[in-house]
Amino acid sequence: MTDPRTGPGGTPGGLSGFLAGLALVVGGGYLILNQVTVTTSFWSLYGYNAFGLSLIPLLVGIGILFFNGKSIAGWFLTGAGTLIILLGVITHLQIFFQATSLFNTLLMLGALAAGLGLIARSLRSS
Repeated sequence: MTDPRTGPGGTPGGLSGFLAGLALVVGGGYLILNQVTVTTSFWSLYGYNAFGLSLIPLLVGIGILFFNGKSIAGWFLTGAGTLIILLGVITHLQIFFQATSLFNTLLMLGALAAGLGLIARSLRSS
């Protein structure tokens, strides 16, 4: 049976510091992520929309799998097509940090750093 006095990480005490740190990390992280805008752009190949081309391996693979569910080529094309689409979506994301004051930026980053420090201290044995 575990000792009821042990806190996070099996160390004595530190539960209140861990919870306060967790609250600061969640709050600071939320404020930082709230300032980020994520957009996307069109997939283009030589000036033309290329998203349809990325569907070809997936659709051919699905067609082969409907004909023969044990086909290695069908599974390969389906997996490769899915991977191409996923990588295409990720690589075309554009991430921007919205303009904010220096005070707000320091407040967000300070809360995140203070929370991580409190969590690290609560996990250390005293």
